[in-house]
Amino acid sequence: MSTTETTDTPDAPVRGSFRGLSDVPLVARQVGFEQLSFWLNPIGAVLTIGFSLVFVVIFLSTSRHSTVNYLPINLGQYYVPAFVAYGVMAACFNILAISMVNRREMGLLKRLRLSPLPTWMLLTAIFVNWMIIALIQVVLVLVVGRFGYEVHGPHDVGTFLLLLIVGMFSFTAMGVGISTVVPNADAAGPIVSLVFFILVALSGLYFPIKAGSGLATFTGFFPIRHLILGLVDTFNGIPGTSPWNDVLVIAVWGAVGVFVSLRRWDWSPKRG
Repeated sequence: MSTTETTDTPDAPVRGSFRGLSDVPLVARQVGFEQLSFWLNPIGAVLTIGFSLVFVVIFLSTSRHSTVNYLPINLGQYYVPAFVAYGVMAACFNILAISMVNRREMGLLKRLRLSPLPTWMLLTAIFVNWMIIALIQVVLVLVVGRFGYEVHGPHDVGTFLLLLIVGMFSFTAMGVGISTVVPNADAAGPIVSLVFFILVALSGLYFPIKAGSGLATFTGFFPIRHLILGLVDTFNGIPGTSPWNDVLVIAVWGAVGVFVSLRRWDWSPKRG
């Protein structure tokens, strides 16, 4: 009677491990599948991407030349970066969170663990997919603002890109975090959307908030408030402002999202 002894070889892929640049093509291919799935639903894709554009057109068409006495800029230069922030949060937080709850409750996340690809690759592809969608919204808002309403782009491109990157990663972490506390798919839309719209409304998306006011002090704890402020500053170079506090607050909220996600993550549907 003979026995066959198996040993791991250096070339054998270890499930869940990162092997460097050799994994990048696999992740990129999975991102392509996620993008294909997104665009195969054209109505959903257009509504997802076009929502922020509709708001931009409405606000810029009615008030881009208006001014606010406590802002040294016109509202056109305020609304374009504000809706860039909106696009980032809408894709990386709102829609991602709802999508993750739906995948979990349908059992799709549980099936990922049976996939031949490491689960970290599949999850990374999901997150990168929504970051790409956020980036598409950002580009479209900038293009519409520049060529449709003559709103110039950011003066400080480096800081603008830094805020975008930190914002995308942080809101992705927060989106995953809030998805872990939503009990079921029916509750995902109402809970996540309610949090989303309250945050953006109070944080100065639809109207500038005077610095030092009670509302400004209260919303100073919200990450979307700091993303809006930071992006507006990169567009207009307002004297006496610094983006680093905004970057720090957004990153701290991202770290909180990672902590909650790791503590509460569940592959299986919740039965509550």
